[in-house]
Amino acid sequence: MSPLQTGLIVFGAVLLLGMLAYNSWQARRNTPRRARSDPLEASIEPTWDSLLVRDPADPDASLPGLDALPVLGQSTYLDPLIDAIAAVALEGHGISGDALLAALPATRRVGSKPFAVEACPQGATAWEFPVAGRHYDRLQVGVQLANRTGAITEIEYSEFVVVARRYADAVGGEPQFPDMLEEVARARELDQFAREHDAVLHFAIRARGLRWSVGYVAQQARQLGLVAGVGPGRMVLPSEVPQQPPVLELNFDVPAAADADLAQQAVTLVTLGFDVPCVLRSEQPWERLCTLAFALAEAMGGEVADRAGRPLGEDALGAIAADLDRLYDALEQHGLPAGAPETRRLFG
Repeated sequence: MSPLQTGLIVFGAVLLLGMLAYNSWQARRNTPRRARSDPLEASIEPTWDSLLVRDPADPDASLPGLDALPVLGQSTYLDPLIDAIAAVALEGHGISGDALLAALPATRRVGSKPFAVEACPQGATAWEFPVAGRHYDRLQVGVQLANRTGAITEIEYSEFVVVARRYADAVGGEPQFPDMLEEVARARELDQFAREHDAVLHFAIRARGLRWSVGYVAQQARQLGLVAGVGPGRMVLPSEVPQQPPVLELNFDVPAAADADLAQQAVTLVTLGFDVPCVLRSEQPWERLCTLAFALAEAMGGEVADRAGRPLGEDALGAIAADLDRLYDALEQHGLPAGAPETRRLFG
C-alpha cells in the first residue's frame, strides 16, 4: 500500500470520527435534561410593570387560571361593599330552607355577574345559604356589582330585578330593590378602583443551556413543595389556610405537558407567580415567590427574569416589593384586603 493510500485512509478515518463526535455532541445538546426517576438577559432594569401578567387597564388581557372559589356554605356571602342587595319581606311565619332551595333559579348568574340568595334562621343574626331542614324568617337576594369582566350594566341590573322578583314570588315574598342608577354608578366606581389596583405578578425562569423535560421540571418543583394543579402544565403551592386559593402557581408549556412521553418533551421557559388581590398578605406570597423562583432556577441551571427576559437583580426586587406594599395598603384602606372572600370575588 502506497503512502498516499495510507494517508487517505487515515484522513478518512479521522473525518469519520469527527463527524460521529459532532453528531453525538449535537444529540446531547438537543436532549432535554430529564428527571432522575419517573416523571409524575440586559441593561434595562426590570420594573413592577414588567412582571404584570395582566395590564389592569386592559380587561381583555389573558389571565392564568385560578382554582374555583369554595362552594358556598353557612357563611356570609353577600357584602354591601361589592353587592347590590334586595331585602325580601316574608309573609306569615317565615319559610323553610327546603322551599327556598326548590325555588332557586336554574343559573346563579345575571349576565356576567353572580346572583346569590341568603337567609337568616329564626333567632339568629348571621346570614347563610339556605339549608334543607331549617326555618328562616329573613331573606335577601343580591347581585355582584363588578368583577374582572367589568361593572354591572343597566341591562344586567334590570335582569337581576326580573330574576329576583320571580324568585320572591315563588317563595311568597316581596323584594325591595335599591335604586338602579345609584347601584350602577357605585358599580362603575368599584370597577375603576379594581382596575387601578389589579396585579398578577409572574417571574420567568429561563434555561441557560440544556432544555428541560417536562418530567424534570415537575420533579424539581415537587422537591420545593409544589403539587400538581388543575390541568396539564400547571403546578401550585397550596395555601395552609382552609378554603384559600394556592399561594403560587407554576406554568409551563401545555402541549408538552399534555404529551404522554413527558421525558421526551422539552421546555426552555416556565413561569412562577401569584394573583396579588386573591392571596392573603399574611402568607407572604412575594417573599415565597422570590425564594422558590431562585431556588428552582439554581436547581435547573436557569435564570430568573421578567417577562421581557431581563434578569432580576436585588435593586429591581426591592422596588417591586415597595410597589406591592403600596398596593396591599390601598386594598386594605378600601376595605378589600388581599385574599378576603369579597376581594377574591371582585377580582375573580
